[in-house]
Amino acid sequence: MALQLYTVREELAKDFIGTVKRVAEMGYPAVELAGTGGLSAGELRKLLDDLGLEVYGTHLGFDQMLNNLQEQIDFNQALGNRFLICPGLPEERRRDAAAYAQTAALYDEIGARARGQGMVIGHHNHDSEFRTPGGKAGMDILIENTAPEHFGAELDVFWAQYAGVDPTAYIRKYPGRFPLLHIKDMAPGPERAFTEVGEGIVDFAAIFAAAEEVGGTQCYIVEQDVCARPCLESARISLEHLKQWGKL
Repeated sequence: MALQLYTVREELAKDFIGTVKRVAEMGYPAVELAGTGGLSAGELRKLLDDLGLEVYGTHLGFDQMLNNLQEQIDFNQALGNRFLICPGLPEERRRDAAAYAQTAALYDEIGARARGQGMVIGHHNHDSEFRTPGGKAGMDILIENTAPEHFGAELDVFWAQYAGVDPTAYIRKYPGRFPLLHIKDMAPGPERAFTEVGEGIVDFAAIFAAAEEVGGTQCYIVEQDVCARPCLESARISLEHLKQWGKL
């Protein structure tokens, strides 16, 4: 279980170290990074070790993967992190099915290079990956045109459901392809707003069953893009529900 630190980005901007400490104190055993607060790999590793936190994933741009892969591998190996995840593609790499196919080929190439050093490359979806003009859904293209050992999808269950895709069925459609899972809830109502895990309408029992039976999932990662409550309070509420469900 981890928290994607993007959830608490406003607090991180004020006090990176203090906010990471508060995340550890509330009971999260791991984090997924979306920035490093300007810390070196050694400084960040010491902070995490002192707090007993593991790292399950770092979000970085596609061009960073493509052009600065070794630098990213070295930094993340120093943190004990194996997962390099692109949180979203530039428009030119996802404009249509052909662009997705070209992106998949690059992901496969990058993933092969990373695998040789014990790293896993992955992609985090929004809703657009399921709404590809002129062909098959982009997420399908990425998964079907990459080797499982080179590429893992970080399925964001909220954005899949927002796009009209059943996240449970999607996990079962591609067994073993989801090493990391973003768990994020959707408030009832036509706005389909973000809410804390356990406070909305996403069927997490079914998602967890699919992830654990066939998904190959190694870590559930809480993320909330927008919080109506103070962001640290939202992170705590999500964690409490997960404790009640026996996921921590």
